Amino acid sequence: MTDALPVLLPGLDPAEVEARLADPARLARAEGDVQPPVGHRRSAVLVPILLHEAPTVLLTQRAATLSSHAGQVAFPGGRIEPGETPEAAALREAAEEVGLDPRLPRLAGRLPAMVTGTGFHVIPVVALLDPPVTLTPSPDEVAEIFEYPLARLLDPAGPEQRSGVFAGRTRHYWQWPHETQTIWGATASMLRSLALALRD
Repeated sequence: MTDALPVLLPGLDPAEVEARLADPARLARAEGDVQPPVGHRRSAVLVPILLHEAPTVLLTQRAATLSSHAGQVAFPGGRIEPGETPEAAALREAAEEVGLDPRLPRLAGRLPAMVTGTGFHVIPVVALLDPPVTLTPSPDEVAEIFEYPLARLLDPAGPEQRSGVFAGRTRHYWQWPHETQTIWGATASMLRSLALALRD
């Protein structure tokens, strides 16, 4: 099924994005922070916002050869190692996956943590980047890097809530429109949290 893409609403300029994300109350707008259940693996992802004239969010499509979440759209990220902060883990993983120099991002804060159906407790770390940024994806982990217009997150009609049966259970999830990619699940939920932080 092909989704009709929304007309982009007027976006925020880089200064407005930076100002809104500097407000901790905005970052906490999404449904509350989830504490890690027993047995869940702690992980962190970097939510990189590129401050073009029309800002975008950086996303990846995971390599088809990976053992988990193969081919899915994701933010750079992974497991938090012992002694690491979520911020350090997110920056390390972004350096490994897409070659992002960890000195470049300006950390803006955290979005509410979430628990995935695959046993991860994920902390999204929002970072601001001034373009141009040179990236080199690791072919073992990343099939493609692409950017999603931040203006699309401002549309109150998006994303769409859907449901499906996974491992014998019916689950509800969010999905954002895109021309070629399926942006759903945990990544879509984090984008929704970012949208709630940025919207009026």
